Amino acid sequence: MSSTTIDTLKKESKFKSYLVFTKFRLSALVVISALSGYLFVVFRDGASVNWQVIFNLMVGGSLVTAASNGANQIWERELDIMMRRTQTRPLPQGRMNLKEAYLIVILCLVLGTWLLYRINFLSAFLGVCAFISYVFIYTPMKRVSPWAVFVGAFPGAIPPMLGAIAYTNKFGLEPGILFFVQFVWQFPHFWAIAWVVFDDYKAGGFSLLPSKFGKSKNSAYQIMVYSLFLIPFTLLPWVLGWTGSLTLVVATILGGWFFWYSYRLFITCDDKDAKKLMFASFFYLPLVQFLYVLDYIPIKK
Repeated sequence: MSSTTIDTLKKESKFKSYLVFTKFRLSALVVISALSGYLFVVFRDGASVNWQVIFNLMVGGSLVTAASNGANQIWERELDIMMRRTQTRPLPQGRMNLKEAYLIVILCLVLGTWLLYRINFLSAFLGVCAFISYVFIYTPMKRVSPWAVFVGAFPGAIPPMLGAIAYTNKFGLEPGILFFVQFVWQFPHFWAIAWVVFDDYKAGGFSLLPSKFGKSKNSAYQIMVYSLFLIPFTLLPWVLGWTGSLTLVVATILGGWFFWYSYRLFITCDDKDAKKLMFASFFYLPLVQFLYVLDYIPIKK
């Protein structure tokens, strides 16, 4: 094998390490949520889409999320060695040194915040708030108390609010409701993940299911209850007259579908059903959020 080929493979391997370190796929999900918030308020207001704002929102949001994910891995680098699913991350494997990791986090945070600031100050403010609360409050709290899930739900629910404020440039009911829907969704979503990776979390000293008994009937019950609560909460835009009857019908069906998976988990307490609920949660949220975008009712002027 030639030296040129070896150098190319090293560069490819380094690039993949950066993607794993920043959790690029997770960043993409965050951006989709922010985009839905932006499009919803723009369409309701009868305004035109600003592609420069969308670019800054998507790239800036991705970079701030990447910085948060990277900082999380720096903080937990010694714990990641203990957990099977995280042992192959770049820092535990030595494919990236600590100096390099800090540099990536700082660059992503600074550039991402600058791009959000180009939209408006509040967008940059929300991005920084999400970073600080996720890295310096949620991350260390994960080993202390299951209440970390509640704390982590705040930065986790910021993206649709960020997207809405990218257009409105002010806090208000619409950004707040979009935030609230995603906030409630965080609980069954994250608890399903915590159930699936329970043994790994336990090895790392994390106990994040709602019951102190871990994978128990009590935890499954709380997951089911939050999944049920999610149905009326996702109908708030319809109740407030922001969306039409399509939201009432489709969001109710989607909510019932999601609740069914949580009910199955409550009945069986089986890892397979927890995994089904986890994957269902990945599809459920963007489907509901873009349902709002498609079924908006314009503001009367």
